[in-house]
Amino acid sequence: MSHLTPPRQRLDTDADASGPDQLEEAPPAPAATGSGPSAETDTGRTDDEPEAGPGTEAGGGTAGDGEPSEAAGDGEPSGAAQESTDDEPEAGPEPGPGTEAEAGATGGGEPSGAAEESAGPPAVDDRAGAGAAGSAPAEEGTGTAVQGAPAAGSARTGWFRRRRLHPRAAAFVRVGTTVLAAVFVHVAILVPDRLDRIALQNLLRLPVEALFLAIFLLVLPSRARRVAAVVSGSLIGLSTVLKCLDVGFYQTLARPFDLVFDWVLLTDAADWVKDSFGHAGEVLAVIGVIVLVVAVLVLSALAMVRLANAMARHRAVAVRTTLVLGVVWITCFTLSVQFAGLPFATRGYSQFLAHRVEWVREGLGDADVFKKQLVVDAYANTPSDQLLTGLRGKDVLFTFIESYGRVAIDDPAMAPETDATLKEGNARLKAAGFAAQSGWLRSPVTGAGSWLAHSTFLSGLWVKNQERYRTLTTSDRATLTSYFQKTGAWRTVGIVPGVRKAWPEGKYFGLDHIYDSTHLGYQGPYFSWTPVPDQFSLEAFQKLEHGKKNRDPIMAEIILASSHNPWSPIAHIIDWKDLGNGRIFYKIKKEGTNPSEVWKSAQRVRTEYRKAIQYSVDSLTQWVQRYGDDNTVLVFLGDHQPVPTVTGGGNTSRDVPITIVARDPKVLARVSGWGWTDGLKPADNAPEWAMNQFRDRFLKAFGPQG
Repeated sequence: MSHLTPPRQRLDTDADASGPDQLEEAPPAPAATGSGPSAETDTGRTDDEPEAGPGTEAGGGTAGDGEPSEAAGDGEPSGAAQESTDDEPEAGPEPGPGTEAEAGATGGGEPSGAAEESAGPPAVDDRAGAGAAGSAPAEEGTGTAVQGAPAAGSARTGWFRRRRLHPRAAAFVRVGTTVLAAVFVHVAILVPDRLDRIALQNLLRLPVEALFLAIFLLVLPSRARRVAAVVSGSLIGLSTVLKCLDVGFYQTLARPFDLVFDWVLLTDAADWVKDSFGHAGEVLAVIGVIVLVVAVLVLSALAMVRLANAMARHRAVAVRTTLVLGVVWITCFTLSVQFAGLPFATRGYSQFLAHRVEWVREGLGDADVFKKQLVVDAYANTPSDQLLTGLRGKDVLFTFIESYGRVAIDDPAMAPETDATLKEGNARLKAAGFAAQSGWLRSPVTGAGSWLAHSTFLSGLWVKNQERYRTLTTSDRATLTSYFQKTGAWRTVGIVPGVRKAWPEGKYFGLDHIYDSTHLGYQGPYFSWTPVPDQFSLEAFQKLEHGKKNRDPIMAEIILASSHNPWSPIAHIIDWKDLGNGRIFYKIKKEGTNPSEVWKSAQRVRTEYRKAIQYSVDSLTQWVQRYGDDNTVLVFLGDHQPVPTVTGGGNTSRDVPITIVARDPKVLARVSGWGWTDGLKPADNAPEWAMNQFRDRFLKAFGPQG
């Protein structure tokens, strides 16, 4: 537009009429003849910038959908956006054609092609910086910058200058960033929450949730759209973090993360990392997790904002694309179209969220269900002289072998060595006059959570989460061990070498005295997580309780922890006379394996696990052979299956073996109706009970009517 055009005749279509010819023919403008902006056009627009829609001032208006145009969004005010005032200083000599007048006519510092040819690169750079900043006052009626005015936005000119000088590269970066944002959101929606299901074919599907999200963002106005993008992006980020937690829990506990009850287990995970990789490894792991969570949340929100802005700039294309993909999804879903065995049209993300909401609802209501179960006890009113009459005068030892699961007996890769150990143990016991019968119990947990299995076995209730455990241990529900205490015929003790902190719950289980890791007399090294090797724990029990003369019968709860994850390094059997105070185990530990090396290979993990189970079984059977007598009754069992790294992931069994050992044939005669297998190894078809059923069946078998 010429400088002589009256303000009332400004037309938006003039934005395309400011070519070099018109600029050269335009006469100089008067020094101060008008109050409106001197330039109404923007001929410096690059090809990759969107054109202004109807009703938009060239170079500084808004897009047709109410969103700022690319130039406005970049924070580059055009010449039309700069209004002069009466007190602005004079700009000096009137600019001639092809110089500063052209710069003012092109939109406040963005030179046209003619200006670039006449002024050269230095002039373009200076004016671009000043124009972008919008800090130099414009001469009335011209929009010409005052020479020597400071550039208030000079800190931002570098990036915008490079964008103008390299428009193709800037367009590539912009498009590439949008594509990456779309890929990030797509993967976050489709990625499974189990490591064994993560594969490329899972990501090559069309999620209906992405289509609904696109429709939702397209119908919202500008400000609401930005808020919705941030919120939805953050929610996608949170669900991605939840999926990462699920991956870890499936790898460890063969189940997803429980949003209600499992937060306390995160500290146990940190302890495991510390025991396996040291304090430095624990610190690095915690920092890494925090950084990862923050990064996922921020990137998810930014990705959604980026996509929302892109759809707003190209609204027509976005609407058409969403409609086409919606038709494709409906067609593929109706026809059950599959690729690589998976449905192409999926709604898995919404199902994932629905399941988690349902689990949370059930978790919140589980407390009421458990409280009703808590008060039901068939033996609560049984007189003490009618309890456990078939075991009076016997030493009864309930012994848990950590992670002793069915996989150790059934898995072909471990069965031969484990079977040999059980046969040797059985022969050892027979030589000492003992007999055994074995069966299966189904644990409430797998991979970890030993205390939940212990309390299930002893209380007769299904204790499947931490909230149930807390409710149980703060109640007056009687346990198998507390029933022994109630009779007054036994001294009840606990050998718990894995306990290294205060354990107030110990009193709930009816134990007169508890020996933790600091009270067993052990002065040797830790074996990874295990504070005291099993052989030493059993020898300490012999010295502290079982070997005393003129004592009352003992009921003992013994926890053997050497087979606890990570199963490296492992102690091995030595001569019982050489155990001493345990310092001999320093040499044995040096000969062991390094956990960080073992866990690089699933096969090595499985091998070390099997060796740990063999060590625990050997320690126990040798102790019975060495110290057992006619009054010894041993009940030993596993608490849960090991982690999926050992079970193979696809093994969903929660079975653990259980065995009763006694020299007195009358003891085993009372359980002969259970259908268990003779010996230390239960048959494949041996009875399988839920672990919480054992307490009442044991009390019945050894009661007056047993």
